[in-house]
Amino acid sequence: MTTFKADAEVRQFEASTPKSKALQDEAARYLPGGSSRGTAYFAPYPTFVDHAKGHHVYDVDGNSYLDFMINATTHIMGHAHPDIVSALQEQAERGNSFSGPTEAQVRLAKNLCARVPSLDTVRFTNSGTEGTMMAIRGARAFTGKYKIAKFEGGYHGSHEYVSVSVRPPADALGPDATTPVPEHSGQPPSVADDVLTLPYNDLPACETIIRENADTLACVIMEVVSSSFGYLPAELDFLQGMRAITEELRIVLIIDEVQSFRVSSGGAQEMFGVIPDMTTFGKIIGGGMPVGAWGGRRDIMALFDPSADAPLAHAGTFNANPMTMVAGEVVMNHLTPEVYDRMNALGDTLRAKLRAVFDELEVPAQVTGVASLFGIHFTDEGIVDYRSTLTGDSDMTKALFTGLLNEGILIQTGGAGALNTLTTDAEVDALVDGVRRVVARVR
Repeated sequence: MTTFKADAEVRQFEASTPKSKALQDEAARYLPGGSSRGTAYFAPYPTFVDHAKGHHVYDVDGNSYLDFMINATTHIMGHAHPDIVSALQEQAERGNSFSGPTEAQVRLAKNLCARVPSLDTVRFTNSGTEGTMMAIRGARAFTGKYKIAKFEGGYHGSHEYVSVSVRPPADALGPDATTPVPEHSGQPPSVADDVLTLPYNDLPACETIIRENADTLACVIMEVVSSSFGYLPAELDFLQGMRAITEELRIVLIIDEVQSFRVSSGGAQEMFGVIPDMTTFGKIIGGGMPVGAWGGRRDIMALFDPSADAPLAHAGTFNANPMTMVAGEVVMNHLTPEVYDRMNALGDTLRAKLRAVFDELEVPAQVTGVASLFGIHFTDEGIVDYRSTLTGDSDMTKALFTGLLNEGILIQTGGAGALNTLTTDAEVDALVDGVRRVVARVR
């Protein structure tokens, strides 16, 4: 890829988005970098959204984008689905938040507990970050131990103890073993001491680290489908081995399903048959409203029981607010096994067609993903863990993202995305054809 060709894509984007540029300049006067959300910013500036409907999002300049980002996989029924809109309108007329519980939280909790193999009980909060934070807190209290283990390159929100080795630079990585690398300046030194970093898909190395720290290790938190690696599903033998080790040593296994819950009715844990002690949720269970949750074994979750004077308090003004609960209920009721089967089959078709395009253009690339999720990596090395993702051509990834915007298609800045229930073969082919045109221009 030449710099000139990549720059040409940026110039075309800038020419078509002058109102977004003006809004970005104004926003930067009042918000650091004009932003309140890191993943919503990209260079040279983000498109400012006016509205969205169905499979498309529309910016303030009148541009339409076929949306495969769908707010970080959240809108599994597309934007502004009429059933969700209706439920929200009805609830808004009754009140959008109260100081007491509503029946809606009981219905959604019952639905989730019936669907998810690991859930005896569940509690709601307002973000996936809060969900993983509370699950870890529960694991520490339950075991009486303080260390946690996470995977190199794994993202579980922005609280202190998971902000370790999320995106460590290549020169900070130990050559022979994973190394805890604090993600931000100013983090206390104890974070690196109390967080173990594990290598994805490497069971012998994980087992060694876990056994050496078993006396102080409270939990292992992991994604079965790693969102940071282009939705790479872990190898089944690896997952089964991790479950066996943690079970043997009485270490709480937490599976983060904030994004992967969309792959089947019971999430990735159901798809792969690996049942954790605790599970965390977000994204689709709130129907596009702010949401997070965690749940699991009854004996662990009992630590949060306010009726029994349990040791762990969990407050939050908007926890289980009825707007989120009713929107989430609509989504859960809509996602039948037949809906999953159709959407996931389209995901298989998309990944196969993308691979064919890269073969046709003789561009080294890997296509990862499972079910309705996909990821594109410009490398000839197989993707198995975080370190293998670092071999990708990041300039090519940026050019693909900007080039697809110019084609009227929106994916994640890292080259990944998701389908939704409105996706058909036509949308799949539009994305594939857009990728072909962009890659042909910029390679």
